Amino acid sequence: MQDKIKNIKEKLQLLIKQYQQLKKENLQLQIALENAQSTNNEQEEQIRQLQHKIDTAQIGSSQLSKEEKATLEKRIDGYLREINTCLSLLNKE
Repeated sequence: MQDKIKNIKEKLQLLIKQYQQLKKENLQLQIALENAQSTNNEQEEQIRQLQHKIDTAQIGSSQLSKEEKATLEKRIDGYLREINTCLSLLNKE
């Protein structure tokens, strides 16, 4: 009987150590995920800004073909939709 109790205690202690190790690893992974998401958001913002600069430069050059103008208008419409969505969300709060 004592051997069984001792065996159960050892297994329980092993499980506790594994749990603590997994908990620590989970925390590290969460931090890494948050960092990756933050980096991703920053890069997406940089892409948006660069795309905006490209659009502005194209508008300024006034040498756009009809196809380029249509594409640019679609992008601008998309930006306007995003702005309207953001404004709607802000108004709900």
